[in-house]
Amino acid sequence: MKTYGTYFQNDKDLPIKYGEINLINPERQRLRGEPLYKGIEAIPVFQGFCGTDFELMKMGRESKLSAKFPEGENRLINGHEGVVWVPSEDRFAIVLIRGGDSYDPTRYTEDETYFEYGCDKADGLFCDKNYFNPDMLLHLPKEYENLKKLPLSVAKKLSFADPYACAIFQLERMEDLGEAQNFRVEMAKHKCSEEEARKLAKDNIFKKTVVFGLGMTGLFIADQIRRNHPDAEILFIGRSDENSKKVVFSKEIAKADYLCTSGLTEEETAEKIIEKLSGRATMFVGTSGASVEHRVAFQHKVLGCNGVYNSFSLGPVVSYDTMPFGFENHLIFASINFRQSHMEKAIEVLVDSRYDEVVELIDKNEFISDPLDAYENKIFCKGAPLKTGIIWNKEYIEEDK
Repeated sequence: MKTYGTYFQNDKDLPIKYGEINLINPERQRLRGEPLYKGIEAIPVFQGFCGTDFELMKMGRESKLSAKFPEGENRLINGHEGVVWVPSEDRFAIVLIRGGDSYDPTRYTEDETYFEYGCDKADGLFCDKNYFNPDMLLHLPKEYENLKKLPLSVAKKLSFADPYACAIFQLERMEDLGEAQNFRVEMAKHKCSEEEARKLAKDNIFKKTVVFGLGMTGLFIADQIRRNHPDAEILFIGRSDENSKKVVFSKEIAKADYLCTSGLTEEETAEKIIEKLSGRATMFVGTSGASVEHRVAFQHKVLGCNGVYNSFSLGPVVSYDTMPFGFENHLIFASINFRQSHMEKAIEVLVDSRYDEVVELIDKNEFISDPLDAYENKIFCKGAPLKTGIIWNKEYIEEDK
């Protein structure tokens, strides 16, 4: 079957292109031990643009995308954030992006494999129709099950299902590791049982939290921390003006403080973070994609003793001085993606959220006429919206009045 859409390719001058594509439909499995299924047809309705897409496009420009292509193909249909219509089931769905021959696709091992629709070895959403494993087409909440048109505001919110699910997974990892890291410290301090100490450690690891980088990823992680640890002190670090729309919105959602680093040296940034927190951080979440993160945390000593460093940025190399690292008992971890339960929870949270307020639309015709220009000069450029979305099929969208 053929369709039209955008796709990444290895090409220095044209790493993303719009045109006719020959679709493939290999058998895929959601998890190890489950049956292999051919995909069923779905119609992409609304999509969001993700920074991962932009990184994949840059990989195509450097001819480094071959390992990401579906087997036997020399292109990858992009897109992994959005809502689709499933004709055979007469309903809207969110595509569970990650699956494969693994017990837990968030923590696959050396003998396991995975795929990700729109990112790795499987075609995604930026096309007129595609095939997806039927077990990976997740349901919307009941109130949206029988709709023939989805309200635009809801579609905007649900374009965040993938990254918000990832934030839920991040909270799980931070809680698990923070609890294990510090429960013995809490036992010694409070002379309490291990059970009580684990509860204290799980909560106290967020006592003074730095979220370095103010994009949607950082906001979602902060939102999850606030929802589950109401007493946490959260400080966003970014370069935007404090009165900018995205800063004001983020502070409201996460009930957080903010530090603008524009014009500050790394040392000055560290000093001001410690000043605002009235001490060193217990949790440092790096989401900016810049290498300055780890220097501020370790070299400039923002991360306190027994603190956890969540290296969530893609790209930066993290380094540290082994002497203070060891004696201050720091923990560094990095993990990405989510399980189905995380995405199902994300869907429930998002439909009742305000996240549609930060999504701005790009016209489909404008986008497909020159996807490369749209990526570089409208969607991922300086001054771009916090989030850009696109109505791919207006037939299934009820535009807000």
